Amino acid sequence: MIQEALNCVDSGISAVQTLVYVDVVQPLLFHFNLMGYDDDIYDALYLVIIGVLQVGLTYMLLRPLEALRPVEQWQDRKQVRADVIYTWIAKLGILNLLFFVVLQPFFNELQSQMVIHGLPSVDLDGLVPGVTDQPIVSFLLYLTVLDFAGYWYHRWQHRFGVWWELHAVHHSQQQMSLWSDDRNHFLDDIFQAAFFAAIALFIGVQPAQYVVLVAVGNFLQSVQHVNARLPYGPVLERLIVSPTFHRRHHAIGYGHEGTRYGCNFGVLFPWWDMLFRTASWEKTVEPTGIRDQLPAPAGRSRRYGLGVVAQQVHAFGRIIKRLSPRRTSPRQPV
Repeated sequence: MIQEALNCVDSGISAVQTLVYVDVVQPLLFHFNLMGYDDDIYDALYLVIIGVLQVGLTYMLLRPLEALRPVEQWQDRKQVRADVIYTWIAKLGILNLLFFVVLQPFFNELQSQMVIHGLPSVDLDGLVPGVTDQPIVSFLLYLTVLDFAGYWYHRWQHRFGVWWELHAVHHSQQQMSLWSDDRNHFLDDIFQAAFFAAIALFIGVQPAQYVVLVAVGNFLQSVQHVNARLPYGPVLERLIVSPTFHRRHHAIGYGHEGTRYGCNFGVLFPWWDMLFRTASWEKTVEPTGIRDQLPAPAGRSRRYGLGVVAQQVHAFGRIIKRLSPRRTSPRQPV
């Protein structure tokens, strides 16, 4: 039933893809003499449509919750505007698929060499024949493996100082909302896209499956950042990362200054934080952001930028300063 529903959705998106391409995109390509890129643009259009649908659905489901049950009340939403831009850039998903397509020939060759030399290949679908090859089971299996990798990727972002300065773009948001998940440095986005595409290919994820995995992960992470009180309860919040659990990760003085460079690193599931003892179940609503954003004497009034361009540029400035031999920056990851 699930597979039939997915096939139905895929057929609907494909129909819209063809309609938009034939009536809008193809005439433009012909007019500007760019028909040599028609196949690539046609394929990319599928992801663009998914991205638009995802942003629309996320907004319709989460924005009313923010209005009805807000965690924080703000006088203005100026800090959120940049996050909306980040969301439209990220949710189109082209970067993720680009790396998937670029790396796929490399991993095909790698798998061929493994067969030639008698080395076992990674095939999660075939772990338990008749079970793990079921669509829903294989999907959950892939999601779990990728989330485990995501937990460690996230911890590394906090552990290494130069990497932290890129990730700090995400943590500098002091107005958490449904848009906040996609507020990242573009260079870190590139690293992340390559990292997860490589792992997905290595464990046998097909491109169509990968698109769905990314879409589901993106939606759940938008929920985690929502400015709304959601009643997860003691059981559900230990099965999936809740907004309260993730807000603790963003809290000033805890998210990156707490339990060995931070707490609550889980991307989708809190299991890894529970397993590796980085979980904090504190429910007190704390201000979000980074300590050195605060005015003196509590902080250093450091500017992280309000707009997308400023936030990207400031990150490189912090990296240069961190690498400077005269750098003195206490209480930050090294």
